[in-house]
Amino acid sequence: MLSHRHEIFFEVARELSFTKASQSLYISQSAISKHVKALEEHYKVGLFERHGNTVSLTPAGNLLYQKILAARQLQHQLYEDFKRVSTDFSPQVRMVIGSSTTISLYVLPPLLSMYLQQHENVQITLKNRNSENILKALLDHEIDLGIIEGLTKMSNVSYTPFITDEVIAVCSSQSPLAGQTLQLNDLYALPLALREHGSGTLESLEDALKKKGIKLIDLPVKIRLGGTEALKNFVRADTCLSFLPRPAVRKELETGELVEVPVGGLHIKRAFHFIQRKGTESDILHKNFIRFIKREYSKME
Repeated sequence: MLSHRHEIFFEVARELSFTKASQSLYISQSAISKHVKALEEHYKVGLFERHGNTVSLTPAGNLLYQKILAARQLQHQLYEDFKRVSTDFSPQVRMVIGSSTTISLYVLPPLLSMYLQQHENVQITLKNRNSENILKALLDHEIDLGIIEGLTKMSNVSYTPFITDEVIAVCSSQSPLAGQTLQLNDLYALPLALREHGSGTLESLEDALKKKGIKLIDLPVKIRLGGTEALKNFVRADTCLSFLPRPAVRKELETGELVEVPVGGLHIKRAFHFIQRKGTESDILHKNFIRFIKREYSKME
């Protein structure tokens, strides 16, 4: 079983920040520094290089971090085995998940609530980033498990299908486009509001247009915004056309604030996958979490 000090070191190493580790662990920064210093005195070697407000791992620190990664996986397996032996055994465990905006804001919250009600010993941290940054966070060991749009086909990442959804064209109910049906060629003359580069929503749109012989770079993009909510709020106040996930605009479509604008011949479907680092697929905690989320989401459909 990993010591409290090793768990604290692991979080600082994962975040490469004493401040962020303090926030995620709800422990004062001074206390975290004391625990790390105690480990350095124990191992007789420095574990972090300090660079002003940031830190990096020394070779010894990286060695310890890699060993703790392996030990955590064994610990999760041990906990699951003991829970089958003793129903009273319920140790606290932490899981850091990263997911793209659509999933974080519109899919996961009720599912996580159900999961935590049945797994009171699990503490979850959810990080909301675009798909490109979630993949990077997984490879950098900042998160244990990710949910992204599309497949990047990286050899060191494993993928488990989750859900599919649809990206649709929308505009404000006050826009001249409301009530119209567009053709693909109309997109060359309409101002667009889109997500930022690295967004899975943008990538899905770009791929769909490419299949129709249209390059996104040739379209009149008026503005790019980081995040679904920012883009949605902009579209509500503007007259331009945008492309947003249907789950993200379901309420606005129902209230009439936003209007779906059909574009003839353009249908944008996208798939979401759980992603894990190769070699961690057998982690019982993560495997059971994926199974639970997939099962409960299917009941909600």
